[in-house]
Amino acid sequence: MSMSDPIADMLTRIRNANAIRLESVDIPASNLKRGIAEVLHRNGYIREWRLLEDGCRGTLRVFLKYGPDGEHVISRLQRVSRPGRRVYRGVEDMPKVLDGLGTAILSTSRGILSDHEARTQRVGGEVLAEVW
Repeated sequence: MSMSDPIADMLTRIRNANAIRLESVDIPASNLKRGIAEVLHRNGYIREWRLLEDGCRGTLRVFLKYGPDGEHVISRLQRVSRPGRRVYRGVEDMPKVLDGLGTAILSTSRGILSDHEARTQRVGGEVLAEVW
């Protein structure tokens, strides 16, 4: 089966696992998905991620994070740029999610970065997703 938007599939798998409080979720791996998982990890939205080799392309196992009383760390995870409508932003137009409390995930010429990292490095790019 061909998938038209694998990033949206990844975000949906994480949202669904988060909704039922699973410890981890498995996602078919790609370099772009690894970059997104790394940004989520660096910004404290997930505990960790691992690449499980299965001979072909591998599986990305994402370990979700919850607060001390079981509250969700990820309240909302949404796709911004889609295959039918790409959203690009320059460094001056970079989105501030929830006035800086959330994070935008961007695909830039320097790799997959959060909005804060992209502003620091003075690069713009495609806004893949927003998380808070």
